[in-house]
Parts: sequence; C-alpha cells; structure tokens
Amino acid sequence: MTSTDPVPLPDYAGEAPGHGVERVDVVVVGAGLAGLTAARALTARGLAVVVAEASDRVGGRTKAREVEGSLVDLGGTFVGPTQDRIIALADELGLDRFATFDAGSNVISWRGAIKHYRGTIPPIGPIGLADIGRIQFEIDRLGRGIDTAHPERSPHAAKWDSHSLTSWLRSIHALPSSHTLMSIVSGTTWGCEPGEISFLQVLRYIAMAGGISRMLDTAGGAQEEHFRQGSWQVSARMAAELGDRVRLATPVTAVDWTDDGAVVTAGPARFRAARVVLAVPPALRARIAFSPALPTPYSALTQRWPQGILSKAYAVYEQPFWRDAGLSGQALADTGPVTITFDASPHDGSRGILLGFIGGDHARHWDALPPAERRIQALSSFAEVFGEKALTPLGFTDQLWAAEAWTGGGPTAAPAVGTVVSTAPYLREPVGPLHWAGTETAEAWTGFMDGAVRSGERAAREILRALRPFAEVAP
Repeated sequence: MTSTDPVPLPDYAGEAPGHGVERVDVVVVGAGLAGLTAARALTARGLAVVVAEASDRVGGRTKAREVEGSLVDLGGTFVGPTQDRIIALADELGLDRFATFDAGSNVISWRGAIKHYRGTIPPIGPIGLADIGRIQFEIDRLGRGIDTAHPERSPHAAKWDSHSLTSWLRSIHALPSSHTLMSIVSGTTWGCEPGEISFLQVLRYIAMAGGISRMLDTAGGAQEEHFRQGSWQVSARMAAELGDRVRLATPVTAVDWTDDGAVVTAGPARFRAARVVLAVPPALRARIAFSPALPTPYSALTQRWPQGILSKAYAVYEQPFWRDAGLSGQALADTGPVTITFDASPHDGSRGILLGFIGGDHARHWDALPPAERRIQALSSFAEVFGEKALTPLGFTDQLWAAEAWTGGGPTAAPAVGTVVSTAPYLREPVGPLHWAGTETAEAWTGFMDGAVRSGERAAREILRALRPFAEVAP
C-alpha cells in the first residue's frame, strides 16, 4: 500500500453502505488549532478527512474581533522562543510576526502604591524579592525532575499531587507577598486560584514551558511576539485550505466505536470512519455519548480536568500614550479585576491598544456583571496604572471565555489536587480508533497555541502509523 492508496474502511456494526452515512478515513472533532493541524496533515497524505465543528466559526481558543479599525486577538495571542511548531506553521501559512512592545518601565499597583520597575519581578521590597526568588528557584528545580510526558512516573508525584499551589507555598512558609504574586500568575496562566490546581500540574506545566522566566517573560519569553495578521488567521488559513471538509455548526453528539472503526453523529450527518481525532478540551468530552462507554479513567478526565476561567479586555486609543511617559504598557495589580496588562498595539503604533487579563475569582465576579459595568471596571484598572487617559478609549471590547458554549473556559484545564497521577496517563493514549488532541494533551507547551499544534501533529502521526504502516512517517 502506498501513501496515496485509499484506506480500506471496515464495515461497522453490520450496517450496510448508504443509509445517509458518509464514508471517510478520519473524522476530526473540533476546528481549533489542534484539530485543523491534524486534518491538514492527514489530508496532505491523501486521506479523506472531515472536520466537525460545533461552533459557527473555526479557531477554538483563538478568536479575532475588529475594534475601531484595529484587530485584536481575543484568545491565544503571543508566541516566543522554542514555540517552534506554531511559528513554523504560521510561517508556512504566510503570517508575519512582530515584537511585543516592552521598552520602558513596567508598572505595579501594590498595597495601594504605584511603582515603576524593569524586568519580570516587581519591586515588593528586599525581603519579598528574596522570597519570590526562592520560590522561583524551587519550582524550576523541582520541575526539572518531572517527567512531563508521564507526570505520574515522576519522583514524589503523589506528594506533589496531594498539594495545591497554595498548600505548597504554605509548606515552605512563603510570605504573603509571594502568595499574592503567585495568585496573579495562577489566575492568568491557568484561569484558577492557586488553591484550585494540583501542584504536580503546576510543576509539569512550567517545566514544559522551560521554566518560570520562559513562561512569564516578554523578550526571550512566551510573550515575545504577536502575529501581525492575528493568531486566529492560523486557523482561518488552514480552514480555507481544507475547504468544505470543515463543517461548521455541526456538533458531534455520539461516537459508536469498535476496535475497527467508528460511526460519528455530527448534527444531522453521520460519518463512518477508520479513525477519529477528538480535539476538544478534556471537560468537553463529556458532551459526546460514546458507545461503548469510554474506559473509566478516560471518562474521569471530563470531571477532573475542568477548564479554567480567564477573560480579556481590550481598550483601543488614538495612540499608545503610555509610551510617551516611558512606560512599556505592562503592569501588575494586586486588586483587579485586571491583574496583568500588555501593550497590544499594532506593529506601526498607529493605534494604542491595552490588553488586560482577568482570571480566577476575579473573572468569576467580573463575568457576571453587565457589559457596561465590566467596561467601567476594566478601564478603571487601566487608569490605576496608566493614568486618566486610559478612561477614554476610542473603543472597548471584552471576551468571556467561560461563556463560550463550545470552549467552556480557558486558557487551559486546571486539574485539582489529587487528580493528575490517576488521570494524566489517559490524556492522549488512544482508545481503539479514538485519538486525542488539544493543547492539554501536548508534551511541550501545554496550554499554549504551540502545544495545540504539537498535539494535532502527534495525533496525525498516530493515525498515519496505524493506517499507513509501510509509509514513512516523520517522528
């Protein structure tokens, strides 16, 4: 069999051909970065693929909106060093990158005072700085001992899984200032409070990113660059290539499977396939009726890996006025609702755009407010660190990821204490003809756009090895 031969599909459950069932090689569930990457790779190898997307758009946890003539990324936004797969894919699709503006001083609103500083760690006093430095050193040191692909096999895995980030900080007698800073990190990284996430997952996640500095920094870190055309365009351009293989507003409600194949019910359509890629967050797998039911450890993922809660606010100004004051546009605040900001202005500075993140408990409260009140609170947060000019933008928009029916939250899953050791082995291990993708299943940069792309590539390789056993498949 050559790499372009059609895949012989099994008869399924004695059902005769026809009867409204469309035959394909692979059904991909979800048209985010992971699903579209898998579909693109499989289509390139000659397989017949259909992508079933529940929403009326592609992109998953990437999304774009125009505000006063400026494009803003409502979901995944930044890329940085070692995020090689998303960058290579974007380059191939013709997207350009530009550096996130970070010249000048950062700002922190801390204990009622406004301070300016340089670098990642804010000025919280010499004792506080020493303590947060100690915590960063310990987390990075412990992370180097984590088996990121199989965290349950790591030394002391059960011990770290029995801790939340909060309880671990208490166990090492972290100062209140360190608890506050790590709460900001937790809210914007995992969309949860530090008491809600397993410390084993914290160590694994940070290790996958290459350490705390790599994860949090702008220059040299995960926030180093933007896509000029917007990150959503990565998905949009892949979907354009795939054409009518992508079916929007087509939620998958049932997957009937055996070891030899599956019948997938997606909206009014049914597909018989040799393989299925489920590129949805673990929690959203529960919306699909599997017959037979998934093995217990796989179904447990739907309850034990809930989505975090992270929202974003954008304000568009005539110009990036903070730059005139020598400020980078990056800020931290210990009050909220916005706890972290970035300068998200276009590459030519033709407009000034401030991006604010609202996560964890702040997002739970803020998301429940009427739109006008959310706007007032977000702009007040901007004004607290950048001055009164921030109160009068040309335009404003926000994105509540927890309100997205087919996303369920973001930016990633936040597994609770005691859940990672027992469930992580089943994040990506295939079940019969079922393969798993999505940023949570990645072995590097989980939670980021790069992790999503890596997971789609890995799922495609698994399927090609199964269906094209004599063809050459890249490692």
